[in-house]
Amino acid sequence: MRRYLHIIRSMRRKPGSLVPLEVAICHAALDLKRRSRAEFHGYEIARHLGDRGDQKQLTAYGTLYRALGRLEEMGVLKSRGEDPRIAAREKRPRRRFYTLTASGELAYRAAIEEARSPATAKRWGRRAATA
Repeated sequence: MRRYLHIIRSMRRKPGSLVPLEVAICHAALDLKRRSRAEFHGYEIARHLGDRGDQKQLTAYGTLYRALGRLEEMGVLKSRGEDPRIAAREKRPRRRFYTLTASGELAYRAAIEEARSPATAKRWGRRAATA
C-alpha cells in the first residue's frame, strides 16, 4: 500500500475519491478487521498509523477526526457513540466507535487500483506498478 500513496497524494480529488490519510485510515480499519476488531475508535487508528510509520500524516488529532467525519459523510465509515455509563465508570470522555462499510472497502480498493493503473502510470510518466 505504501508504494501507491505517493501516486494518490499527487492526484486531484474527484468526488467520492479518497485522499492519502483516508486511504491509510481504511487500510488500518481493514487490518484491524482482519484481527477480529471490526469496531475501532480514533485513538486506535492513530496508534495503528503511528505503528506503521504513517504518523507524519497526522499533524494533529483534529486532522484525524476531520478525516473520520468526512469518511462517515461519504458512507465509507459508520459510527456509534459509546454507552455513557462505561465512559463515566472509567472516568474518561465517551468514545465514538467506527466500522468500515462495504462501500468503504470498495472505495479503498478503487483508490489502490487507480494508483496501480496503467492510465495513472502514463499520466505521471512512470511504468505501471505490479502488486
